[in-house]
Amino acid sequence: MTKRNGEMKLGVFFQIPGHQIGAWRHPEAGADQVMNFQFIKKLAQTAERGKFDMLFLADHSAVKFTDKTALEQSVNTSFEPFTLLSALSTVTEHIGLVGTVSTTYNEPFHVARRFASLDHLSNGRAAWNVVTSYQEEEARNFNLKKQLLHSTRYQRAEEFVDVVKKLWDSWEDDTLVFDKESAKFADSSKMHEINHNGEWFSVAGPLNIARPIQGHPVVVEAGASEAGKELAARTAEVVFTAWQTLEEAKEFYRDLKGRMAKYGRSPEELKIMPGIYPVIGRTEEEAVENQKLLNNLIPEEAGVALLSRMIGFDLSGYDVDGPFPDVTVENVNAGKSRFQLLKDKADREGLTIRQLYQQIAGARGHREIKGTPEQISDQMQEWYENEAADGFNVMPPYFPGGLDDFVDLVIPILQKRGLFRVEYTGKTLRENLGLKRPANTLVEGRNSVKSII
Repeated sequence: MTKRNGEMKLGVFFQIPGHQIGAWRHPEAGADQVMNFQFIKKLAQTAERGKFDMLFLADHSAVKFTDKTALEQSVNTSFEPFTLLSALSTVTEHIGLVGTVSTTYNEPFHVARRFASLDHLSNGRAAWNVVTSYQEEEARNFNLKKQLLHSTRYQRAEEFVDVVKKLWDSWEDDTLVFDKESAKFADSSKMHEINHNGEWFSVAGPLNIARPIQGHPVVVEAGASEAGKELAARTAEVVFTAWQTLEEAKEFYRDLKGRMAKYGRSPEELKIMPGIYPVIGRTEEEAVENQKLLNNLIPEEAGVALLSRMIGFDLSGYDVDGPFPDVTVENVNAGKSRFQLLKDKADREGLTIRQLYQQIAGARGHREIKGTPEQISDQMQEWYENEAADGFNVMPPYFPGGLDDFVDLVIPILQKRGLFRVEYTGKTLRENLGLKRPANTLVEGRNSVKSII
């Protein structure tokens, strides 16, 4: 392999009590700890001991399944991200804190203020995972009978992200002066209205909290559709993505980074981090047995419901041991890229519905890597050094054991090979990721911006 300069970036996906849909049934999983902060605190501290760049929380605004059996068979309780990440900010010092917030069911002012708050609470470790949401169940919780169309969701998201960034810039870095003698707490000439009037949002500003420590909390996105790639090329700093093969990942990497120049951005301003689902064994035989155990934990109804939700098409009426149905991407209103990835996988490998849900019930469409710690490291190194990834979002099958094994067995190998840090070098998440602190766009364009006095 050709040596690539630098070190890979690593995130850990906190899907408690594990990323596999049947993980709560694993004999070593903390199933009854899912709402226990002390349990999650220890996981965060383990991830920080492993020098992970960030921990990542997904979020949904609805239970995941409407089928009663699938609902009973799967975990549908989790903390709201801001509450949990704010608590974790007090018991960690270095690891980044990534929260998922939908642009479809929130307002920009709320999101800008919350992430600015988290950035201050954590001393510069906040990141926003931007999602557009795709579940019909979520729509019905927000005064809608049906989910917005895929293209409409992305149009709203584009404007949403722009407004949030303007609000983060509505205070200059040195607005707070704390001058007791002159009774001047803040310089109001350095607070700016944004006066945004667009297709979706009308927001005056300024924000009612000082500019975040990082300038902007790190913006994280996922999605490989055309709309998703354009949004990421223009606005994202980290992209979580899902690919099964090295060639697919390399093509996505080249494509996405190649789109950035037209937005005045360089490839170094974006870190691409595919998800990996590691099934680790101290021997190859142990890894195979661990995989078999995990697959046997998947209840059939929950497996079918999960696959149906991921592709945006109800499979409950189909033979679970029959082929994947002849459905095209035009028939779905869910994540287009994830649908195509899973359909391509089923067609390429001739998988039945059962075989496909067994393969995705853990990785959820991301890449499953099975083997010894050395074999896991080899595959990560291959993708990194062939510019298929700048790092990885690690999705442990179950907690705490899946995370413990990765930290204790895989990370030391990556460190020995010079592929991953031995110590944190930055004070903020941006610094650890090698991302520049953004300039204040409202200051750069101050002639067209009105201060509040």
